[in-house]
Amino acid sequence: MSCGISMVKYILFIFNLLCSICGILLIVFGALLFSKVHNIDDFAEALRTQQVPVTMIILGTIILLISWFGCCGAIRESYCMSMTYSILLFVLMIGQLALVIYMWVQKDKYLEIMGDVVEKAWDNRTRRSDYMDAIQISMKCCGRSGYTDYSFQGRLPPSCCSDTNNCRMETVYKRGCKVTFVDFWDRNSDIIKYAGLVIAAIEFVGFVFACCLANSIRNYRRRAEY
Repeated sequence: MSCGISMVKYILFIFNLLCSICGILLIVFGALLFSKVHNIDDFAEALRTQQVPVTMIILGTIILLISWFGCCGAIRESYCMSMTYSILLFVLMIGQLALVIYMWVQKDKYLEIMGDVVEKAWDNRTRRSDYMDAIQISMKCCGRSGYTDYSFQGRLPPSCCSDTNNCRMETVYKRGCKVTFVDFWDRNSDIIKYAGLVIAAIEFVGFVFACCLANSIRNYRRRAEY
């Protein structure tokens, strides 16, 4: 094969080797996260916490499988594996584009779902206050609509204040968690969508390279037979 095709082969191998490592890391972190949340029966259904680690494990497995075909197809110069890799990468790219389009079209519905996460965390705070505390600390907010939601308790939880050791009105977060959480995803949804498009474009380049490599392997073997 020509020098250019050989370079494409090794570029694809290194690219897929890195993707394989990313896939393994996703599986490991997903499994660790699942081990933390799988036994939370009372609140797992409300917040669907198991969906995140399960999605990470499935996505990591898919990436690992596709990368394995890419690595083997490139280094062994296998036409069958290279074409399988191309097809799987194309399917992954189409699925990713479909997800990006869904987020684009259903943005309002998606933001409504994010608001429901806070609603469910607030409704279940008497049973599992750590979920609401986690949202308040990470989002720097207090209550569902504002810190006045805790007026019936006569005191604010430490997670509502920037100084958790000395929670007072001067350090309390004024914004409610629902609007803060929705605003956060509203600001970052465009970043997620454009990042998805960039990754899909990179996958398309990999798809083209893989097709070129597979075609070169087939032509090389045909010429070798004569």
